[in-house]
Amino acid sequence: MMTPPRFLLAAVLASGLVCSPLALAQQGGNQEEPDTLVVSDTLIYDDNAKESVFTGNVVLTRGNMTLHSDRLAMREDAEGFQFGTATVEGGKLVLLRQENPEKYEVLEAKGLRAEYNGKTEEIEMIGKAVITRFICGKPFDNIQGERVIYRQKTETYQAFGGPNSAAPGGRVRSLATPRARADAAVAACRKQKG
Repeated sequence: MMTPPRFLLAAVLASGLVCSPLALAQQGGNQEEPDTLVVSDTLIYDDNAKESVFTGNVVLTRGNMTLHSDRLAMREDAEGFQFGTATVEGGKLVLLRQENPEKYEVLEAKGLRAEYNGKTEEIEMIGKAVITRFICGKPFDNIQGERVIYRQKTETYQAFGGPNSAAPGGRVRSLATPRARADAAVAACRKQKG
């Protein structure tokens, strides 16, 4: 397991129901939880089971985070923990995008499926999984595998290879840019944008 760059701040898949304490802490303790907008072709909501299923060109927006999928199923357990699964059809990929304008960073996570476990605070991209960090529009860090798990509590990630890996040969591929180069890119972007 490795500690990821700080860009992996709480890209909470099922944030339609919850915003993680980590994300709120990173945004500043006094900030209000952002509204969540989910646009889809259909919604099935069961209040008794505490389940929501959105289908058809699903777009979830919460603050600076967006999620695109064909289907998004969310549920809450008896303890109040939220769980979510986003899937796609026809060879497309689930796209999770988190912007951090203060640092000129964008995190993009892609996979055939994305799962969020609110109890363990883990986000897992499954099948053709790719996570890329962009600074000022240019790619800097990249992780590829069959599965990539991000653990919010410990700010660590774990990547696994396999036959459905996004990396060649079914392997895990991780490209990390030196911190000094990333910091220089942020400074240059800040100067350019004024």
